[in-house]
Amino acid sequence: MIPAMVASVETMLERWRQNEVKETEVFQEFKVLTCEIISRTAFGSSYLEGKNIFDLLARMASIVSRNNFKVGIPGIRKFLKTRDDTESEELEQGIRDSIIKLINRREEGLLMAIHSDWQDKAREEVLKLFGKQNPSPDGIGRLKIMSMIINESLRLYPSVFNITREVQKEVRLGKIIIPEKMAVCLPILAVHDNSQVWGEDAHFFKPERFADGVAKATKNNTSGFFSFGSGPRSCVGLNFATTEIKIALSMILQNYKFTLSPTYLHSPVHILTICPQYGLQIMLEAL
Repeated sequence: MIPAMVASVETMLERWRQNEVKETEVFQEFKVLTCEIISRTAFGSSYLEGKNIFDLLARMASIVSRNNFKVGIPGIRKFLKTRDDTESEELEQGIRDSIIKLINRREEGLLMAIHSDWQDKAREEVLKLFGKQNPSPDGIGRLKIMSMIINESLRLYPSVFNITREVQKEVRLGKIIIPEKMAVCLPILAVHDNSQVWGEDAHFFKPERFADGVAKATKNNTSGFFSFGSGPRSCVGLNFATTEIKIALSMILQNYKFTLSPTYLHSPVHILTICPQYGLQIMLEAL
């Protein structure tokens, strides 16, 4: 998995070197990087070969997002389908067909840009562990400062703003009784921004709060930090995503300094996941 991630980041950096324009839209670049890594690790192909799948998934995400809070009549979709119902079924079949083709083919053969002090600390750590060499599995697990930065970034900007869980049996929360089978929405952003959990500086980017781990940062209330969910239903992609982030940032820090572009407009939006509405433009300076 790690060699595939390293190879994908090298491809991205080579593309940056050939681009004489110093401003780079890294949100799109990281979307392509993630798709490239998933394609390599899951299907043994490149992003370009699997591009059709990710385009279909993006269209599916848009449909899910705009229908997320619509309430329908149970059973009516068997007899009366909306335009979104029809399109989502076609997209699902298209995704299945594309994945099967890739499998058969295989069988045949934004925060460090603002806080430059933390960027410098992370670069110092990366160079101490790896020098100019590619990240190694052993070193990735020893990136303490980067882990602090990642955790704090995910606290302020989690992948999604809430998650929904079904209550398995009746439970009492304080004075509230929640009945069995009720769906409960857990507001990640509200909890991550709660000063009772994180202190009066909860609104500020302070990676040092994670210096002694999540328990110390949350005042021994570890359930207050759940960017990838919690417990047996936590996201299965947690380790994959964290490793990808560490490898990509390490290799970028080895080669570039970066700051936010003057054209950047801060406008997070929720489309299945939280993302920058107008992209994330940064200025690159080669080292």
